[in-house]
Amino acid sequence: MNDLLNTLPRPGAPAPPLFPFDNSYARLPDRFFVRQAPIPVPAPKLVRLNENLARQLGLDPDRLAAPDGVETLVGNRVPEGAEPLAMAYAGHQFGNWVPRLGDGRAILLGEVIDRDGVRRDVQLKGAGRTPFSRGGDGRAALGPVLREYIVSEAMAALGIPTTRSLAVVTTGQQIMRDEPLPGAVLTRIARSHVRIGTFEYFANQGDGEAVRSLADYVIARHFPDLAKAERPYRAFLDAVVDRTAELVASWMSVGFIHGVMNTDNMSVVGETIDYGPCAFVDTFHPSTVFSSIDRGGRYAYANQPRIAQWNLVRLAGTLLHLLGESEDAAIASAQEAIDAFRIRFETASLFQFRGKLGLREALDGDPELVQELFACMANGKADFTLTFRRLSDWVEGSNANNRVRELFDDAASFDGWAMKWRQRLARERTPPQDRQIAMRAVNPAYIPRNHRVEAALAAAQTHSDLSLVDELLAVLSRPYDERPEFAHYADPPAPHEIVHATFCGT
Repeated sequence: MNDLLNTLPRPGAPAPPLFPFDNSYARLPDRFFVRQAPIPVPAPKLVRLNENLARQLGLDPDRLAAPDGVETLVGNRVPEGAEPLAMAYAGHQFGNWVPRLGDGRAILLGEVIDRDGVRRDVQLKGAGRTPFSRGGDGRAALGPVLREYIVSEAMAALGIPTTRSLAVVTTGQQIMRDEPLPGAVLTRIARSHVRIGTFEYFANQGDGEAVRSLADYVIARHFPDLAKAERPYRAFLDAVVDRTAELVASWMSVGFIHGVMNTDNMSVVGETIDYGPCAFVDTFHPSTVFSSIDRGGRYAYANQPRIAQWNLVRLAGTLLHLLGESEDAAIASAQEAIDAFRIRFETASLFQFRGKLGLREALDGDPELVQELFACMANGKADFTLTFRRLSDWVEGSNANNRVRELFDDAASFDGWAMKWRQRLARERTPPQDRQIAMRAVNPAYIPRNHRVEAALAAAQTHSDLSLVDELLAVLSRPYDERPEFAHYADPPAPHEIVHATFCGT
């Protein structure tokens, strides 16, 4: 009891800080960032607060929702312990080199240690102009902010590494895009905001000392065991290759298309970051693209592994002076690390899709079985998510067979694949009921269907109606659990509901 009493605030004692900041990035050299406070807004209003995430971060949801908390979440008030800054980075955007990008509309307030002992960044996105804004207004519209909130939280519920969304606050301002739109600020939580483009920024300037300092920082913060490795910088590159391979394999297992896999949008810690024109595949085709700015299909569904490796080549190039005593040795070491990406991705992807097909054992012919299903889905214009979910129900009885077949225009082609799949399942020792449970645990019933997301955003942005956002978030918080009252959220879009293009929002 005495211990409990000692933890309670005493009368007259100052309240603990709103955010218990423990900042590390702000202690790096000044050329890593520009110190910049958020730009105040006239009339902040809390739209959504992620109370569960707040508690995980060791924060008090009630204090965050109070007026002072909302003022902090929108950038009107700099909280105790914060060291606001805009991070410097560069990047290859659609393959084109841009030497200076940086946080043009985001402010890193600081870092907190969550209840699991993990250090996490607290960033305000849409917080106003910075020296990196490149002529932009530094603001964000409510629609894109809510899109990131919805999709990032859905990804977290799906078990895919991702940044998280703590809060959405409207600003009381209209911002101009193609039309006036309500402004908003997103509070984004990340393990790190260091990107491949952060390393490129300093390497392009010939600042090898900064590259080394950045690598040392990332290793100490995110890969501390690697500091003891015989070749810590090579071990770091290997770790980024591994995490990137696993991340992209996870994306593709749920039909996710990032949309802007520029090097400035790729985290070095293997988290999904920067939800712009992202989308989920409905009718499957490997060349599917949604992003309105990806006119050449560079970041199409099936291109994502290739682009991830391309981005990793850019990272390896920034580390050459740390990878070997001679140029030849450094290039050989970098090439070895990059060459490992393909097998690591294929291994991770095959593991994911074996699970989705109910296969626990690794047998010859499994990769071909997966690829043949992809071909059937593409030729038969089958829905990606429903195909795998209904395969999970196959063990229930013969009607389940028909529920999958009806998804395919070319049912005969699917029948041929299904016969091979059933023969392959016969070689497994898992009981059918256990297999169904395992498959349902990796094949979601609900994803952020593009038409559902767009409908929710339109209602919120045009009519200030957040009921569809709330319902969608409730559905997506338990993506693997079928709930009859939300059955329609599993349906693919009707022809008039199909989303053909998504937009960045900047």
